[in-house]
Amino acid sequence: MADNSQDRNLPASHRKLSKAREDGQIARSRDLGHFAAIATCGALLVFAAPFLTDWLKQTLMQGLQFNAASVRNTGFMSERLGELAMRLLWVVIPFGAVMALAAVASSVLMSGWNWTFKPLMPKFHMLNPISGVMNLISKDKLIDALKGCALALILGAIGAIYLKSHVDEFAGVLALPLPAAIAASIKAMVGGVALLLLALAAFALVDVPLQRYLHANKLKMSHQEAKQEHKEAEGNQEVKAKVRARMREVTKRRMLAAVPKADLVVMNPTHYAVALKYDEGSMGAPRVVAKGADLLAMKIRDTAKEAKVPVLQAAVLARALYAHAELDREIPAALFAAVAQVLAYVYQLRAAMAGRVAMPGSLPDLNVPAELDPHNKPGYAEAHADSELEGAE
Repeated sequence: MADNSQDRNLPASHRKLSKAREDGQIARSRDLGHFAAIATCGALLVFAAPFLTDWLKQTLMQGLQFNAASVRNTGFMSERLGELAMRLLWVVIPFGAVMALAAVASSVLMSGWNWTFKPLMPKFHMLNPISGVMNLISKDKLIDALKGCALALILGAIGAIYLKSHVDEFAGVLALPLPAAIAASIKAMVGGVALLLLALAAFALVDVPLQRYLHANKLKMSHQEAKQEHKEAEGNQEVKAKVRARMREVTKRRMLAAVPKADLVVMNPTHYAVALKYDEGSMGAPRVVAKGADLLAMKIRDTAKEAKVPVLQAAVLARALYAHAELDREIPAALFAAVAQVLAYVYQLRAAMAGRVAMPGSLPDLNVPAELDPHNKPGYAEAHADSELEGAE
């Protein structure tokens, strides 16, 4: 069952906000863009007023100069019109470009830069007239329509009041010489433009937080959507559990296959087993080729006995190796001395079995640093058994 808009009371997640930005859905304020463009243009007009006054005076004077020869030449009027149009464009285009840049800059300041072509892609489902009518009467469209009507009424009222209060001043311009009339007209218009800018600024101050609120409200999520997104982000737990089980099984088989090639297996009688291999020519230190706890430790022990690999009972060393040595990696430097003692004992045992030396006695006390023995950390092995197997893959 689809979620109602009333059920969407959770704020949008970071993932949904990122996807909305990729789709071109970000908060934008048209009123802020209008204000920035018109304010920039007004500032430029005020700053360039002396230059523009002279330019407009020269343009009008040039446009109104005629003689008998120019009147008889029918092509002269079109040439004059083209020249005046080009002069006008050289002024209008830079102003338009600056206004456009100001509008873009205001949008970037509001919601940051967002570059995407997705809004330009054709959306054929938008051609449905029924959904189109529904979009026309949506809450967002209604707010935009009311805001546009209010802005038009306020700007129209400001313009009408200003013109009414300065009607004599504008009428007096007609009696002034051309240069003075241009200067007086610009001066009179500055006040009206300033009032319009104040109104636009007030609308922008209201519209910016309003658009951010509407955008955030539009992207709100229901509890079901949040759960579904979390499930997609985290992945299906059942599938992940099966993958972890498969990885553990693969790692287990790989470790057991490496046990017959080990030099020895160090065990804590019933809990831990670590198989070590050392090749003086290719290894800088002994390497762990298999490790396991409980049932896996017993399996390593049985596999080693079947392959006639020595199995030594060294509880403290087995615990330290299991806790601090990683699979398929060299043992920690702090355990070099203890492992060297064990390897030396194994080599003596093999030589004795071959009849080259006397049979060694019991395994000597091993030099295992006390801080490496996890015996005083209950639950350590159980908590790390799965992670060790997963990390080996």
